[in-house]
Amino acid sequence: MKFHHYPDTNSLYIDLAERAGADSQEVAPGVVLDFDAEGKLVGMDIDHASSVVNLSRLEAGSLPVSDIAVTAA
Repeated sequence: MKFHHYPDTNSLYIDLAERAGADSQEVAPGVVLDFDAEGKLVGMDIDHASSVVNLSRLEAGSLPVSDIAVTAA
């Protein structure tokens, strides 16, 4: 899973799978879900992210994570 923040558009994309999206559906104003060709969820886009979520902190709990990578923008 990868999180991408785009400051120029203030959008947050959560990449859930390394597969291309084939279809998108807006499920709430400014929240778009991306699905692959088989209908499986592959990503989520949140417009105006800083007004929806706190982007200054990322917390994960109870996840079976074996690798964490932090990259600079």
